[in-house]
Amino acid sequence: MRAREAAKQDQLRARHRLSKFLLRSGQRPAPGVRAWTQIYMAWIRQIRFAQIARESTRLDYLHEVEHMGERVVRLEHAIAEAAKLAPSELQEVIKGLQAMRGIAHISAVTIAAELGQFSRFEGARQLMGYSGAVPSEDSSGDRMQRGSITKTGNAHLRRIAVEAAWSYRLPPGVGPALRKRQEGVAEEVKEIAWKAQHRLHRRYCRLAATRKDQRKIITALGRELLGFIWAIGIKAETAAKQRIAA
Repeated sequence: MRAREAAKQDQLRARHRLSKFLLRSGQRPAPGVRAWTQIYMAWIRQIRFAQIARESTRLDYLHEVEHMGERVVRLEHAIAEAAKLAPSELQEVIKGLQAMRGIAHISAVTIAAELGQFSRFEGARQLMGYSGAVPSEDSSGDRMQRGSITKTGNAHLRRIAVEAAWSYRLPPGVGPALRKRQEGVAEEVKEIAWKAQHRLHRRYCRLAATRKDQRKIITALGRELLGFIWAIGIKAETAAKQRIAA
């Protein structure tokens, strides 16, 4: 999972180098063409520069973008295969986590891989502290002052939680992709996921009404989302253990 994360970062850098080079060279796609789609890549491949230095640079940057894309795909296939061979308890957790909005297969596997067993955390607050998403504190006597998040925790887990939290800006709902991920998931788990949608969306609306910085709002939602993630992880682990015992 961390190798894929590094590959995604390298892919982003490679894409930036290529796109900025094309902009400096006066090359722009047709209006309405979204970046890094198949149409966009086809447009880049058909570009030709008369100057040999520019053409060599285009080919080198393009090769690097394609290489990074292949690397990400290769690692994602390896992750899918590894997940199939994981213990039943871990597979149950991965399946349960995907019942939540904003958490698909890769995100669920990342959370499961970073945390191992959810039961090692006594409660949701302990998991939040482990992620480094809790506010820092500078208190003395009767004075209490809260600051930005500590970031002294698992950065990979924190990133996934914050990225997933962006989807809770939208009103609660179950789209086709989420409905498919929830197939075969226990009703208790789906109830937790549905409760998360309502609670986090209400909190987003409440904080947005105070004109808070949106990044701070999403960080706060990500921290609270970890509580629901912990609850689903515990439910999934317990269900897997009961099934094995039976």
